[in-house]
Amino acid sequence: MAQPFFSNGIRTVYNWLYEWSGQVVRPLRGLALLAALLLLSSCGRYFHGPLQPTADQSAGMAVNDDGSVTYRFDRLAINLKPMTDAELNRTISGGANPAVNPYTFGDWSAPGDEWTPPRFTVFRLTVDNYQYPKVKLDPLKTHITTSNNRLYGPLSYAQLYDYFRSYWQGRIGLGRVEFQARTGALRQTLYSGAVVFSGRDEQGYLVFPLLHDDVGDIEVHIEDIAVRFDFADQPVETVDLTFSFQREVRQGFTPTSAVRRN
Repeated sequence: MAQPFFSNGIRTVYNWLYEWSGQVVRPLRGLALLAALLLLSSCGRYFHGPLQPTADQSAGMAVNDDGSVTYRFDRLAINLKPMTDAELNRTISGGANPAVNPYTFGDWSAPGDEWTPPRFTVFRLTVDNYQYPKVKLDPLKTHITTSNNRLYGPLSYAQLYDYFRSYWQGRIGLGRVEFQARTGALRQTLYSGAVVFSGRDEQGYLVFPLLHDDVGDIEVHIEDIAVRFDFADQPVETVDLTFSFQREVRQGFTPTSAVRRN
């Protein structure tokens, strides 16, 4: 009589284990499927389109055909243009070795890639003063804010000098030549912050760190632009400006196959 009881007991335990395993495995399969879908949807790297002016700009601002934005007050014009790597390579390299361009990676690409990643976020700033006796704009009184609450400060010549010095190995030979070429280009092309007297203009680049992958909408703030001075040459009237830009955020395995995310 013990044999049937034993068999029934085994069968009962087996059935219980089978039902229990089904209850556990089915949710796990669902979780695994969900994880796989999430992984597939988030695969690839981020790629970004060039910064473009938004239609909604501050008062006194005008959007131009070349992708720049100009603030005008009578005969004072302050123009800000986001620069692409292609534009910087044409402007800075001038037919020379593109690898020494301080604002881009030149024609370098990572092994296996067919594209060059960006190095910095760069704007060309132009001040045309035909309104005031003199105007002064400090390039270090600028910053970028984003719609997702990120903040970027400007990079000074000293910071960029130290950045490129870390690439200079051995302090001799080709490394020395490339370091001097990069820092020389920075001295010549960064916005200097010099006083812009009446009837003159000043132009140069503002450099910020590379924007994070999730950044789509930004505002560039330029603060304390001095337009009037007292007898001691201290500013008595200043202007703050905000320029708005946006870019596409794409995700995929190559720039051409990436899908827009914003």
